[in-house]
Amino acid sequence: MKSRVIKGRIWMLRDSEGKRIDNVDTDMIFHNKYLYITDIKEMGKYAFSNLPGWEDFPQKAKPGDILVVGRNFGAGSSRQQAVDCFISLGIAAIIGESFGAIYKRNVINSGLPLIEAPGIFDTELQSGDVIEVHLETGEIFKDGKLVMKAKPMSKVALDIYDAGGIFQYGKILSGDA
Repeated sequence: MKSRVIKGRIWMLRDSEGKRIDNVDTDMIFHNKYLYITDIKEMGKYAFSNLPGWEDFPQKAKPGDILVVGRNFGAGSSRQQAVDCFISLGIAAIIGESFGAIYKRNVINSGLPLIEAPGIFDTELQSGDVIEVHLETGEIFKDGKLVMKAKPMSKVALDIYDAGGIFQYGKILSGDA
């Protein structure tokens, strides 16, 4: 079973004035001019290429980093590349105030941990901090101290995560794994 505790450096999605960026749609995450790219290994370099102030994110992000996003993150289309670009970069989890419904389902189905944490931008957390996220309880710690209790991942979401994605989970359920 995969670790249900994720520890990593965070990126707080803020604008140049330090304000939380809300309503980031899938075109801002992965611009439609790159939809011809089908190799997931190549998708990471285009993450946030259409989000002002975040175009250089792929050069700064490291495997194991955690993305902390605002309200309604992933609104818009069901563009899978908007999930796969973060998988390509090795992002360990996405924590957000709230998510677009289709995007949330795509992230979960891809086996990438997703935590809903309304109010996370009201905490003392800053980009560069290292946090520990407990997927089963929703607890988020910094330096061993509880920062907040978010919504834990559901049992099904955890099972999909453990399996490595919805397709692998389906194989387990059907006995083909």
